[in-house]
Amino acid sequence: MPPEIVTNPAAPAGKTPGNTTGKTTGKSAGDVTDPGGEAGGERTRARARAARNRQFVVYGTRILLLFAIIGIWEWMARSAVIDPFNFSMPSKIWDQIVQWAVHGTPQGSLWEQIWYTLYEALLGWVIGVTAGVVLGIALGRVRFLADVLGPYIKVLNALPRIVLAPIFLIWFGLGPASKVASAVVLVFFPVFFNAFQGAREVDRNLVANARILGATNRQVTLQVVIPSATSWIFTSLHVSFGFALIGAIVGEYIGATKGIGLLVSASQGTFNAAGVYAAMVILAVVALLAEALLTFLEKRLFRWKPAEAGADR
Repeated sequence: MPPEIVTNPAAPAGKTPGNTTGKTTGKSAGDVTDPGGEAGGERTRARARAARNRQFVVYGTRILLLFAIIGIWEWMARSAVIDPFNFSMPSKIWDQIVQWAVHGTPQGSLWEQIWYTLYEALLGWVIGVTAGVVLGIALGRVRFLADVLGPYIKVLNALPRIVLAPIFLIWFGLGPASKVASAVVLVFFPVFFNAFQGAREVDRNLVANARILGATNRQVTLQVVIPSATSWIFTSLHVSFGFALIGAIVGEYIGATKGIGLLVSASQGTFNAAGVYAAMVILAVVALLAEALLTFLEKRLFRWKPAEAGADR
């Protein structure tokens, strides 16, 4: 007995259930507009506009705050509310920067001093970051090394590393080597501890799955541990470059033949407050440019990461 065919009882005889009029509409399923998709696109555009507006407000407020601080400082110095000899004023600081840029410094061209300090900081930063990452990953992966070297690293980290600059000056002289060494010891520890913690925080399920697939210890380290710890490492890079600049400046301040730190020391020796502040402004600009470059590289490398909660608010 053939199976019964169930039809739509509401459909009139001779007409299919899918077309109650018996005529074709001339539209396919792909031609139907999805209202939910349009609404989702509109919400996305609205969030993007809100994020741009917020960014504009943030940058505008920053600029206004900077001009307000400069204006108040200038007014207080000109009105003798603060001693202009000790605190100087923004107009004199700007004049000092222009004079150095146009006529040079007693130690030579201003750009030469900037490059000398930047070279020392960059070299110390690269060495400190490399050593910190390698040792941090190694000790994070090999518990025996962590147990043996851990106490020594904690003792070295407890030392006030700035006071090592005079020792490095005795060891390596007035050249860039002593400043590079000061930068290295300041950079190494924050990078090391972040890399160490990043290696320890790797998802154990990822490691176990990699081993199930036949990965060796070297492959697990290179393909699982290091990529997972990259976020931790980049977090330390933002802070560590500032430490590298501090190490180079402190070394130059104690004893050097060139560099921004020497400008600070020479200006202090002649009671030139404007020169001290001018050197600090130049150093701040260099640090901000380096921070912007690191942020750009981080965004390029971590485009796959989801936006932080509240980032678009």
